[in-house]
Amino acid sequence: MKNRSISYSFKAAIRGIMFTFQNERNFRIELYMAAFVFLVLFLLHATLMQAAIIVTMTFLVLMIELMNTAIERVVDILKPRKHPYAKVIKDVSAAMVLILSVGASIVGIIIFVPLIMHVF
Repeated sequence: MKNRSISYSFKAAIRGIMFTFQNERNFRIELYMAAFVFLVLFLLHATLMQAAIIVTMTFLVLMIELMNTAIERVVDILKPRKHPYAKVIKDVSAAMVLILSVGASIVGIIIFVPLIMHVF
């Protein structure tokens, strides 16, 4: 196996992000929500720990959406020989995103509600 440069690896990663951004509506929504959440974190003067938790959860959601996209594309390759588990694999992959998103939302509520209450 040939060693690839760090530059090549970064370019490949950016291509993956761009592909997902261009082809997955949910990823775009999640990115816009991330920007909004980061703005609110700043405006509400969150502590460093609160910000670290929110940033971590946000990036985990984005990462799992990228993973979901990769899994769906691999399953799509197999479509000509459609296996009964193809739908199950896609459904489980989507469930990963849903579960993490719900968890991230709960964490967000736990952190943001007291911050918002403090402002009012």
